[in-house]
Amino acid sequence: MTINSEPHDAPKRPYLIGVAGGSNSGKTTIATRMSELMAAENLSLIKLDSYYVERSTEPLEARAAANYDHPDAFDWDLMNDHLAALSAGASVQIPIYDYAVHDRSDRFETVHAAKVIVVEGILVLWEPRLRERFDLKIFVDTPPDLRIIRRLRRDVAERGRTPESILNQYLETVRPSHELFIEPSKRYADVIVPEGGLNRPALEVLLARVREVVNES
Repeated sequence: MTINSEPHDAPKRPYLIGVAGGSNSGKTTIATRMSELMAAENLSLIKLDSYYVERSTEPLEARAAANYDHPDAFDWDLMNDHLAALSAGASVQIPIYDYAVHDRSDRFETVHAAKVIVVEGILVLWEPRLRERFDLKIFVDTPPDLRIIRRLRRDVAERGRTPESILNQYLETVRPSHELFIEPSKRYADVIVPEGGLNRPALEVLLARVREVVNES
């Protein structure tokens, strides 16, 4: 005889999906597309960038020179606490990051528990505690030349950066950190998606899985 120790009306734990990959690989496109096509009560999206450590005590020059692709750049304890709370059905207040000043702003975003929670970021498959939470682990695998071109376009248009500063940062911190931390985390992935958001067949497969999870709930 099987005894179910959980109450019949106990809420089902959310299905957690981790979407990792190099900077500008297309992981944000995949995560955002899943979020756009699902109702808010069915899917919540969390971005690792929201969990950059607070640097309010550092001068702007030091913040600008920091390595934001290194694991030490993130507040893993806060992210794990937030995912634990969401898994228990609670809502959380997630920091809003200000790229212009390289620090957290004084604003927050409320994220509610949902049937599916997607966590997107360059290192979400690197951190062991975080990785163990995921029911599905995805790595978006895009060639370096495409990623740097996308980064140039984005940072010039959206973040007011100069091409020279972008390339210097790429060579000094982004590329080395990718090779040391991000690329090796690919071995933990359940699914590897080439070309990111440009891979429509892969995106359709992922969306089908998300809909399946929602319908099962």
